[in-house]
Amino acid sequence: MAIKKEMLEDLERRRQLIAGDQSKIEARHAKGLMTARERIAGLVDSGSFQESGAHVGHDVRGFGFEKKVLPGDGVVTGLGLVDGRPVSVISQDFMVSGGSLGSRHARKMAETMQQAIELGNPIISMNDSGGARIQEGVRSLAGYGQVFRSNVLASGVVPQIALIAGPCAGGAAYSPALMDFCIQVKKQSNMFICGPEVIKAATGQEAPLDQFATAEAHASVSGNVHFVAENDQDALNIIKRLLSFLPSNNMQDPPHQFSEKLSLEPDYGMNEIVPEEPKTPLDAYQVIERLVDAGEWFEVKRDFARNMITGFARIDGMVAGILANQPKVKAGCIDIDASDKAAEFINFCNAFNIPIVTLMDVPGFMPGLAQERGGIIRHGAKVLYAYANCTVPLVTVIMRKAYGGAYIAMGSKDLCADVVYAWPTAEIAVMGAEGAAKIIYKKELANAADPQAKFRELAEDYRQKFSNPYQAAESDIITDVISPAETRYKVALSLRSLLTKRVARPSKKNGLSPL
Repeated sequence: MAIKKEMLEDLERRRQLIAGDQSKIEARHAKGLMTARERIAGLVDSGSFQESGAHVGHDVRGFGFEKKVLPGDGVVTGLGLVDGRPVSVISQDFMVSGGSLGSRHARKMAETMQQAIELGNPIISMNDSGGARIQEGVRSLAGYGQVFRSNVLASGVVPQIALIAGPCAGGAAYSPALMDFCIQVKKQSNMFICGPEVIKAATGQEAPLDQFATAEAHASVSGNVHFVAENDQDALNIIKRLLSFLPSNNMQDPPHQFSEKLSLEPDYGMNEIVPEEPKTPLDAYQVIERLVDAGEWFEVKRDFARNMITGFARIDGMVAGILANQPKVKAGCIDIDASDKAAEFINFCNAFNIPIVTLMDVPGFMPGLAQERGGIIRHGAKVLYAYANCTVPLVTVIMRKAYGGAYIAMGSKDLCADVVYAWPTAEIAVMGAEGAAKIIYKKELANAADPQAKFRELAEDYRQKFSNPYQAAESDIITDVISPAETRYKVALSLRSLLTKRVARPSKKNGLSPL
């Protein structure tokens, strides 16, 4: 006996309803937008998506919802493969009640994240929602609580990636904020806690959305967004690229692609990019370009705190997180935003077993009243804490300036680093030679016949005696002095040697990082 034809017809009817109204799909396409299901299809390997909760309905009581059908309660969830690797996917469906979050919608999200923790899958959450479903009252708020708790439980266990593909307002913005990486699409999306009307009512300020809610604003000013996408497909490509550098969970190593034979050839072009004059800024991007494998550099938070560069790379096939001071922006000084950017990146790398390479050229923490009042002490301490808390392999290259507390903070040997190389151009000191000479030789300068000439003489003498890398090498503060040409193979060799590093730390519930 065969299954009844009516049952199969009913199943097909239900599946068509779940797939979405064709007129709504066409309306989205006319705006250049993908649907929730199309975003999933564009992300995962063809035919690999296994949906869960497709037949879930809403739980609204009253307000005329008795006759409404909300397929999947406005969110698509399930498992898929990205380049053959399992991922857990959440995609809010704006075509269903504006993607509003109801209690069952939230439960699907939370259950997907809980399952991801158990399976060791990265979480991909595509946000496109009008926010809490008002008709469900406090139950929708309770749903957000379940989602946030799941975000926290997943933190440091599996990578969490948020895509802001449409509206993301109020409480909805906190789930992406709790995740590891946030990608926002230009023009079609916004993210904020309070909209222009609320801001005006509360403060009297005129605040258009383009000043604080757009991808560009979050990427360059607030620092809430790590990547800016041109459109939906570009956002999906960014997710795939990001995943290619990450392990699936905290129990795995990142996807290294070891070469059969390590290249030990010097790169003499590295010597050529180092300016002859110490006051001429070095371009850290040029160093990174020659350090990493061709095409294997993926910058994170490119437009935020540009005096600090962060990103993922492969060096002779090995995945590494790279942090670099950028002397071409604010002289490479570490300010509040750069501190937060660095600490966040270090913490992620440490959680997911990604070795860190630090390229140091830093004259100090940023001076100024605004920085002091803004809490540069507290924010700078985040960098110190993050590095000192690391158990992953840490390799530091001191390129030129390494002054004061900023030198300590940027992956120094005494703080945390396993290997510290210095170029001959490195200046490792409490402060620059000029500043030190003014303090140390105050009396000599006051009594000099030609104070300016004497100052130059004494500053240069201090630089030769105390600001060179050889004094640090003699004191075992650095591992070795190398030429810039040797940087790539020395770093690669160190990373290869350190991959078996294991560190046992005192048992504790959790550390208390400065906030």
